[in-house]
Amino acid sequence: MLAWASENYRKECEMKTVVNTTYGSPDVLQIVEVEKPVPADNDVLIRIKATTVETTDTIFRGGKVLFARMATGIMKPKDTVPGSEFAGIIEAVGQSVTRFQIGDRVFGTAAPNTGAHAEYISLPENSAMALIAAHLSDAEAVAVHPGAMTALPNLQGAANLQPGQKILIIGASGGVGSSAVQLAKHFGADVTGVCSTANVALVKSLGADRVIDYTQEDFTQRDERYDVVFDTVGKSSFARAKQVLKPDGLYLTTVVSLTILRQMLWTSRIGRQKAQIVFAGLRPVEEKQGYLTLLLDLVEAGAFKPVIDRVYPLAQIAEAHRYVETGRKKGTVVVTLN
Repeated sequence: MLAWASENYRKECEMKTVVNTTYGSPDVLQIVEVEKPVPADNDVLIRIKATTVETTDTIFRGGKVLFARMATGIMKPKDTVPGSEFAGIIEAVGQSVTRFQIGDRVFGTAAPNTGAHAEYISLPENSAMALIAAHLSDAEAVAVHPGAMTALPNLQGAANLQPGQKILIIGASGGVGSSAVQLAKHFGADVTGVCSTANVALVKSLGADRVIDYTQEDFTQRDERYDVVFDTVGKSSFARAKQVLKPDGLYLTTVVSLTILRQMLWTSRIGRQKAQIVFAGLRPVEEKQGYLTLLLDLVEAGAFKPVIDRVYPLAQIAEAHRYVETGRKKGTVVVTLN
């Protein structure tokens, strides 16, 4: 009897979590049992039902990018549990919590922190999260915001995209790109997407006014000029974008490098065409909360739909990383937990 009770207590107090204690291939990812977090007075304990694997997750795990290591740890990862996006149900609340209650279904992001590739996460109640609409599944909910939470600070923030402006979105079928297409249309822009042959129909279905198949055509050879070129996958460059930007146009990228940092500096002082990178994960919580509210309104209005490429169980987290690293994902790769 005591042995049974002890085993039951252990199961209640432990959880499965993904860890990577060293940099390397997806094989460094391990699923282990650790103690379940206990929420502090202002925290909520969320039982995670779905999370995502983003390109940034694979970069942080691999450790090949020097800029990433400056944030995640020079010799080894500082935060050993990856993942930032989550959807789940609140299982416990701290005594001072007023915003949520036990049983609430919520989705959001822990960024710039991690820890969402686990069965549970404890977060302050004022974190960037919101209630899940009743008609959305956990997988759909978690797929709503990862790309959009990067696209919005670029389109609404840096670009201040206005109705009638023209935008070229490179990587229009990916997680950020598929969100950017829909959001740019919501803001009233004229949208041209760039993607491969296999994804042309998808990008059109998301609302793009026209689509360039990069396997058949070089976007720099067109006569069209754009107010904004948004490189969501870091596959182009400011030098190429300048050829199709209007005289006062803006080039945005999501991939940090010494080159883009230098270009940001000198274009801020010289010339009318600008280059910029937005560190979306570092935006204030209040701003992220506003983005979530906007996204929920758009989903309810049918103006935004999550694009899910593949769904993996937690046990196949390494396979999910391998697929994302191919660079061929459409929309979001979701990981589900029991």
